[in-house]
Amino acid sequence: MIIGTPKEIKNQEYRVGLTPAGVQSLVLSGHKVLIETQAGEGSGFSDLEYQEAGAELVGTAAEVFERAEMVIKVKEPQKVEYEQLRPGQILFTYLHLAPDKPQTEGLLRSGAIAVAYETITDNSGGLPLLVPMSEVAGRMSVQVGAHYLQRTKKGLGMLLGGVPGVEPADVMILGGGIVGINAAKMAVGLGAKVTILDRSLARMRYLDDIFGSRIVTLMSNSYNIEQKLRESDLVIGAVLIPGANAPKLVTRKQIEECMKPGSVIVDVAVDQGGCMETTRATTHDDPVFKVGDVTQYCVANMPGAVPRTSTFALTNVTLPYAMMLANLGPEAAFRKDSHLKAGVNVYRGHLTYEAVAEAQGLPFANIDSVLAG
Repeated sequence: MIIGTPKEIKNQEYRVGLTPAGVQSLVLSGHKVLIETQAGEGSGFSDLEYQEAGAELVGTAAEVFERAEMVIKVKEPQKVEYEQLRPGQILFTYLHLAPDKPQTEGLLRSGAIAVAYETITDNSGGLPLLVPMSEVAGRMSVQVGAHYLQRTKKGLGMLLGGVPGVEPADVMILGGGIVGINAAKMAVGLGAKVTILDRSLARMRYLDDIFGSRIVTLMSNSYNIEQKLRESDLVIGAVLIPGANAPKLVTRKQIEECMKPGSVIVDVAVDQGGCMETTRATTHDDPVFKVGDVTQYCVANMPGAVPRTSTFALTNVTLPYAMMLANLGPEAAFRKDSHLKAGVNVYRGHLTYEAVAEAQGLPFANIDSVLAG
């Protein structure tokens, strides 16, 4: 199979879909790999490293899309990219379709097979290709929040962990999943007071077991959220419903009336529409906006700011699935591995992920029926 990786074009996105090691693995398995020149530069990989690993360097993304049978990326395709896809071509990347109807419609028109990293499952019901970037984003959320709490950034002027004799900041984390637990690790490590809200008692028991008295757990409901907003200096949105829009747990009115002037929100759930009513995607160039006197950070590709860490972590988990698609072809791979099949969001003009269809009011086609028919 001919596999291609273009340079990412989303604002301040420096990750890359394949490392040189990933290229070498695919080449040794008999596949041809095309890499756009300078695609890996932002992650610290030179063109020479890719050539030595066996890749063919090509000068433009257009050539990658034209020649490749499978395109491996990191972020969702931008308009100029999904318009270059063709029927039967495989796109393997993060998609986050639920809040992005134009992308969904573009992928449907293309006739391509779009496999989303974020909906591939595992035997435990987890999302193994989402985990590493959730770990990165969760840890970054606390760094970012601490930065914007500084007075120089119009924040409260608080050090997250305080100092002896001075109270630390109060951090509220909405969601105790991968993002939430990694945010908590960082916040606890810096000495903040941390409260995690979640709807699952089993998850809260687990969090209590691993963190003990270093955190507080609360049932996530409208009353507890509103009460905790009044106390919090930093609020982190870490809610995920796989493939679907995130629920809006905090309203504009609550932010404006309950939260302290100078407090900070970091909504990591922005890729799925965000869990704040006020959430709108921002970029690394222009990362924050004000909701009343509260600073809100909603960068949709947070891990892109630490691309070397992120690229290694991502390709560690994506490469086995890319290898399966390349070795078997898409249809045989989907029939062989139900977890990979769960990643198929769009298949040759059919929308095959039900949560996206529901979110956008579009017809849903069961992937098993489509493959059989």
